[in-house]
Amino acid sequence: MEASTPVENTGSATIADLIGLAAEQFADRPLVRYKTGGEWRDVTFAEVGAITSEIGRGLIDLGIARGDRVAILATTRPDWTYADLAISSAGAVVVPIYPTNSPQECEWVVGNSEAVAVVCEDADQVAKITAVRERLPALRHVIVVDPAGDVGDAIPVADLRERGRARDEAELRERAAAVRPEDPFTFIYTSGTTGPPKGCVLSHGNYRAILDMCEQVDVLHEGDVTYLFLPLAHSFALLIQLLSIDLGSTIAYFGGDPKAIVGELQEVQPSYLPSVPRIFEKIYTLVTSQGDPALIQAATKLGVKVRELEAAGVPIPDELRGPFEQAEERLFRNVRAAFGGNVRQAVTGAAPIAKDILEFFFACGVPVMEGYGMTETATASTISTIEHHRFGTVGRALPGVELRIADDGEVLVRGANIFQGYYKNDDASFGTIVDGWLHTGDLGRLDDDGYLTIVGRKKDIIITAGGKNLTPANLENDMKQSRWVSQAMMHGDRRAYPSMLITLDEEEIVPWATAAGIEDTSIAALAAHPEVHALIQAELDKANAKYAQVEQVKRFFILEHDLSQETGELTPTLKVKRNVVNEKYADRFDALYAG
Repeated sequence: MEASTPVENTGSATIADLIGLAAEQFADRPLVRYKTGGEWRDVTFAEVGAITSEIGRGLIDLGIARGDRVAILATTRPDWTYADLAISSAGAVVVPIYPTNSPQECEWVVGNSEAVAVVCEDADQVAKITAVRERLPALRHVIVVDPAGDVGDAIPVADLRERGRARDEAELRERAAAVRPEDPFTFIYTSGTTGPPKGCVLSHGNYRAILDMCEQVDVLHEGDVTYLFLPLAHSFALLIQLLSIDLGSTIAYFGGDPKAIVGELQEVQPSYLPSVPRIFEKIYTLVTSQGDPALIQAATKLGVKVRELEAAGVPIPDELRGPFEQAEERLFRNVRAAFGGNVRQAVTGAAPIAKDILEFFFACGVPVMEGYGMTETATASTISTIEHHRFGTVGRALPGVELRIADDGEVLVRGANIFQGYYKNDDASFGTIVDGWLHTGDLGRLDDDGYLTIVGRKKDIIITAGGKNLTPANLENDMKQSRWVSQAMMHGDRRAYPSMLITLDEEEIVPWATAAGIEDTSIAALAAHPEVHALIQAELDKANAKYAQVEQVKRFFILEHDLSQETGELTPTLKVKRNVVNEKYADRFDALYAG
């Protein structure tokens, strides 16, 4: 993709020196905007620089050394950013943890990364670490942002800042200056196809490279106000945070209540909105369900045509202008108002989104541009822009990124943004790098103009509509440990939540049903029996308890027969053929989401 005019950025060499340079260069500009007491307040770059310096020096005072791993277990809020920048400035490595993780999942990330400290948001998050702390020998310190409630011996961030103020600022500057591009910046844990999450090792050079790539194609503008509600534990939000800092723009952090997002958009009136498909799908459904589908389709077609002409600088013909102005009055402006009325561009990633939805919002004047990448590519590898997009594709390669399609259809990516490997895990099945080419595990095709279309995944990771990567095998295997269950297959790609197909173990369930006084003990009858559903629900509740809420199966149906090789549902080694089962029982899965 062609690069644009160079932009004004901090000129940082690494992420470690980013906030120090930004605090000097953009001192009086607002970096952080947050809501408190019903009002939005700003924190300038200079103020953020001072806060992070105190925290960074406090970490040094605790004995945090260069290269030490420090985890963050908190929701998206300014304090996450302060901790992130402070850890990096001190030369340590940031290890994000999803705030929705269970204690066992937190244990894996903290333990596998050998984190020596963890910054927790509040007493609830501290409790997760406390529950597993005896199995974390490397963990020396627990730090808490909001110390109200039972936080045990956790160190309040306010106290840490006080300790930091007692140390020379030059110590932190020296730490930041000593960091090299090849040094690790963050370990981001991402689900593989089987087993526990793997820690992607991403260097300072990886993220400095992806910042440069994105800035060359004007992903974010200097004066933008970005509304950020995505989890900062996800690489998508992390990239937007770093871009905002590097370019001197403002981040408005959501207040913490997902139900308040639409209202906050009206208040913040952002110009840039990164999101996962779910929020666009919700608004699209809300609007289209209240209008005539044929009229909306016609308005969308018209709107796309006019917007494309505008983007190309071509005058709008009179025969289009009149109908367009009517659609603008009746539909388009109302949709823009739902986003605050000031969105220059939205971007979607982390999960697929329907072409119809992208065209609808583009017609309305809310261009939602789709990109492609993964944690292993330091978030991104392709981008769509208002000037250069092709709906149904994920755009073209960022400047400095190369794309190639392997003989088997797998998407290969090469560039300075490619990660350093998985921490303590040489996994050759996914994310392997051969001659500099990352094997993504995704299947795709490139057109003659360089636009990439993703057509599927080689492996079976489920990506929900909210952008969460789920490993189905773990919960499936837990369910199959139940005496009543023969097969369990999770479903949920592009869906709001996971669901599951269950088959019964005839040898176990029939005797149970007989003892329970159920007359018809055929599998078909038992699959529909309320007592059997209650039995399976209890088993599912036990399995779900081990996982974060977003990973839990919300609904299920019981098939009237078991899966078999004869029907093409199982392989000779008795593995479920997911594509076959998903297609064969599509109506049953659809019904779970219809209610």
